[in-house]
Amino acid sequence: MRHPLPDAGTPWADLKARMADYATGDVRWRDGKTAVYVFNAGPEVEQVQKEAYALFMSENGLGPAAFPSLKRMEEEVVGFGLSLLHGPEDAAGVITSGGTDSITMAVKAARDYARKVRGVTGPLNIVLPRSAHPAFDKACAVMEIEVRRTPLVDYLADPAAMAAATDAATVMIVGSAPNFPYGLIDPIGALSELAVARDLWLHVDACVGGYIAPFVRMNGGDVPPFDFELPGVRSMSADLHKYGYCAKGASTVFFRSAELMKFMTFDFRDWPGGRMVTPTLAGTRPGGAISAAWAVMNFLGVEGYRRKHGEVTSARERIEAGARRLGFTILGRPQLGIVAFTRPDVDGLALWAKMRERGWFTSITTEPHALHLMLSPFHATVADQYLADLEWAVENLKAGATTQKLEARYS
Repeated sequence: MRHPLPDAGTPWADLKARMADYATGDVRWRDGKTAVYVFNAGPEVEQVQKEAYALFMSENGLGPAAFPSLKRMEEEVVGFGLSLLHGPEDAAGVITSGGTDSITMAVKAARDYARKVRGVTGPLNIVLPRSAHPAFDKACAVMEIEVRRTPLVDYLADPAAMAAATDAATVMIVGSAPNFPYGLIDPIGALSELAVARDLWLHVDACVGGYIAPFVRMNGGDVPPFDFELPGVRSMSADLHKYGYCAKGASTVFFRSAELMKFMTFDFRDWPGGRMVTPTLAGTRPGGAISAAWAVMNFLGVEGYRRKHGEVTSARERIEAGARRLGFTILGRPQLGIVAFTRPDVDGLALWAKMRERGWFTSITTEPHALHLMLSPFHATVADQYLADLEWAVENLKAGATTQKLEARYS
């Protein structure tokens, strides 16, 4: 039903109450029962997000000359990210609106590099594992680039299969750190060797892992090399609004050198409005997303991030152990904040629906059917409740299946 714009304005108090009423059907993520879409680092971080965002919500990152404050904050945030991800001295990057924006701009840069530097003509392609994010497909659909997805081995990218799929028209190969469906870090070291040997552009999609993996490593986690410390990595994406705990929408895209980043930037002057330079797909760039990212990162610092991510990995380890006790198999060996697990005798989709009855809203993996959790620090406080409800859901499903079999036998 279409609603016309009201003839007269409505008082804010009334509108606020109506918005609260609209939200009654939303997931209750502050209770810790949501393990997708929202990254709950606690009320203190949420307060910093909101207040810092509001301070610059009207400013526009499109105009750095008008708003040098945003330019300064963005440069500092990019510097934070590059220092965490072993960016060399000449590395460069920008804040984008999200992971899809970061990935799209990296693909655009790789495409233009292939055309202008390598002299590649005709149809182009990128090669990526089956587990890579669909944002690559979206970017390639826009740019008419063929996507070649290769099979997995133990839920991870297979460098041999990817090597076999490349050719002279390949503009990019992709590895994930971690991939979203399973939360596993692809063998980026082997992909880096492939990229160096064949002069290929390797992009590491660390949208999920870029702002957690460095701190998990600092906390003693066995995180393999996945970033610019590997010589074959030319670009990376890392979402600030995921495990950076910044306000949506904010991500970062990084390049090994400023020279490579030039292939991403749009620079146009052949119109009456003067020169237009934009580093990302969007023109207008919300100042609040930049200022909130800067504020949260400075608020937490290395110590704060290590503490928050220690809570994430602790929650993951407890849920892994509890799921195993309940007869589940963990998919692969998760090291960060995502875990997926399955049981052959319980349908994963039915289990997901049963957990919804207890208020849990999570994701699922379809190959195989599995429950999928993307955990936040707050989940450390509700891990035991989750496992208790998981046990209840399994018992109810199995009891229902037994009843159905008996009814079928005697009907």
